[in-house]
This record gives sequence, C-alpha cells and structure tokens, in this order.
Amino acid sequence: MTEYHVPVMLNECIEGLHINPNGIYVDVTFGGGGHSRAILNKLSSKGKLVAFDQDEDARKNLPDDARLVFIDQNFAFLKNHLRYQELIPVDGILADLGVSSHQFDTDERGFSFRFEDALLDMRMSKENKRSAAYILNTYTEEQLASVFYQYGELKNSRKLAKAIGERRKSKPFESIADLKTCLQPFTPKFKDYKFWAQVFQSLRIEVNQELEVLKQFLEQSKDVLKSKGRLVVISYHSLEDRLVKNFMNSGNFDGEMEKDFYGQIIRPFHPVDKKAITAGESELESNSRARSAKLRIAEKV
Repeated sequence: MTEYHVPVMLNECIEGLHINPNGIYVDVTFGGGGHSRAILNKLSSKGKLVAFDQDEDARKNLPDDARLVFIDQNFAFLKNHLRYQELIPVDGILADLGVSSHQFDTDERGFSFRFEDALLDMRMSKENKRSAAYILNTYTEEQLASVFYQYGELKNSRKLAKAIGERRKSKPFESIADLKTCLQPFTPKFKDYKFWAQVFQSLRIEVNQELEVLKQFLEQSKDVLKSKGRLVVISYHSLEDRLVKNFMNSGNFDGEMEKDFYGQIIRPFHPVDKKAITAGESELESNSRARSAKLRIAEKV
C-alpha cells in the first residue's frame, strides 16, 4: 500500500469524517487503500464502506473484508451505484483527487514527463478511448489552445497549439519525447519543471474530463449524504480547489450565495473549517506530494 500510494493527511481525513462505527462511508478514490483501511479500522461489524476506483491496478490492494463493497467505476456514477447497492443515505464521503503515486511512477501510464520513452497515454481507466496522443493528433489548434489555457493556465497556449499543429503534419505524436521535443523551444529558463507540469496537467484533465467528473460527483454528494453527514475532499491544484470551495460554501460552482424569501442563505453544506487544511511539516518531509494538497471538510445541513 505504501509503495502504491501514501495516503495524504490521513489523520485529518479520518477526523474530518467524524466516523460513526455503525455508519456507511464512501471512499471514491480507493487507490492504494490507505484511507479505506483507516476508515475500516474505525467501523464496527455493522459498519459499511463503499470504495470506488476505475483503475484496474487498484484491485490488487483490496483487503479481504466483508464490510467493503468495491465498485470498479468512475465516481461520476456515485448516486446510481449507491442506489443499486441500497446504501443511500451515507454518513460520510471521502475524495482524494488527482493522480496516485503508482500512476505517476508507472512509466507506461504516461502521466509523468520524466519517462520520455513512454507513450502519451494519461488515461485513468483503460476503457477510456481518448488518450493524450489522441488529443494532440486530432484536436484543432483552437481546441488545444483552450485546453492549455483553461486547464494548465498557460499564457502562451496559442503558440503551443500552433507548434503542435505544425509538427503533426509530418508525424503524429506518440511518445512523451515527441511532445517534449516539439515544445522545448517554449520552455522557460529555470522554470522548466513548472512548465511541463502545467502542460501535462492540462492534457490529463482533458483526457479524463476531471473537472466535469468532479462537478458531477459534488452535485450527487448532496443527494446521497444524510443530514449531518460529512464531505471530505483533498484537491491538488487551484482549479479543483476552487470548485470544491465554492460548492461547499454556496452549493454551486460560481460561489454566488442564493437566498430564500426571508433573506436566508440557501446552501446544502456548511464548511467545518473556514480555510483549507494543509499537510504539516513532518508529513511534507516524508511525502513531498502532499505539498500542494488542500483538504476541505463540510457537513450537510
């Protein structure tokens, strides 16, 4: 489990869930199973945990526990699967967004720009027909520029898209080396790591439709949680965190407060903490990937 993925802010997440030993909980990003095991340790024999993960590699980490129901699907289908299992309402939901250490460190998955010989894949689920190579080879330059600008916040997105458009006329993109060679002239001096992180983040988000999936999940969370149930979400970049923060504060993704006839704010959740929780120094020393993590906790009204 530790080699697969070190669970980020484990204690803070478990405390945030405020676990009822006889309750029903959902871990929508099972991965290495670190958070799930900690939840199971808090549950009685009557408790239940539902774990989601669309990555078939995650199955290898499943514990032999009768209290665990594993669903090998994207958590965008949260409500349908919980209804099918007759497990609505639930007491708490945990989401550790982003890419697992295992996915980053497995070269053939194509998530990391460190592995230049790897194919441009980046699919969370192998059932997804759209890879990073597909996007680079088929999207119009305008579409590519939009992806780089919206999901990578790259100001020179049009120049990047044009370079990709020119390059693929002679040869389609296949490997990470193909992309790095094409965009190397645009790499800022002394800021190359950040640049490539932004490029790869934007492609990964588009491949997996991560922000749309997150929105669908958050909307469904208010339908499946019981009153006083907890929603615990860890995000790793500002695009995710903004959606989570706005939704927890206002019940929508724009962050605009809606009021009823009497002027009272209408919102399905109440944030437990005013600010996002971040990892402590001791955790950062042992797990550098926790550095960008932001944890937000809300309770259903």
